[in-house]
Amino acid sequence: MDKAQFITRFHHAKQVSSEADFPLRSPGKPAAVLLPILEYSNELTVLFTVRATHLKHHAGQVSFPGGKQELSDNSLVETALRETHEEVGLAPKEVEIIGNLPLYRTVSRYEVLPYVGFISAPTILTLDKNEVDSTFEVPLSYLMDQRNHLIHWVKRNNGDFPIYFIPWKEHNIWGATAAFVRNLSNHF
Repeated sequence: MDKAQFITRFHHAKQVSSEADFPLRSPGKPAAVLLPILEYSNELTVLFTVRATHLKHHAGQVSFPGGKQELSDNSLVETALRETHEEVGLAPKEVEIIGNLPLYRTVSRYEVLPYVGFISAPTILTLDKNEVDSTFEVPLSYLMDQRNHLIHWVKRNNGDFPIYFIPWKEHNIWGATAAFVRNLSNHF
């Protein structure tokens, strides 16, 4: 699949289902992430970060660049682009935003809006080691194949709640990050 085929499928007119998120009893804190798709001449890949191990929350976990909305952010897309620039050094002008996925509520009380954006590859990343230990890429074709997704059901508040997992080599993509990928894969 190339960029044009991806965009056609992403923006198609059919109704796409969203994966279940965590039902919050009151509004969560606004946040945004960038689901960065790197465009090589013969392949599309998705860029993931591995969070720094010294962080208080989600240390060492696989994630997308992003975070909570700051007062200085005029919009959530600005939040996603600012956080991406801070974490991996990609300037906003290097990212072509093509849309967003549905709002996703997390158990940590965030309402996260994932934006999908294209980046020309290869690109040079400058990691903020205070936030990101490393990055890795996964072929988009692997991520869009739901046979590579695992779902573990847990009981919470008298109901079943899904936790998503996508194994890739030595990495385990799970939780909200995997749910964002799963929501994207529902387009394909």
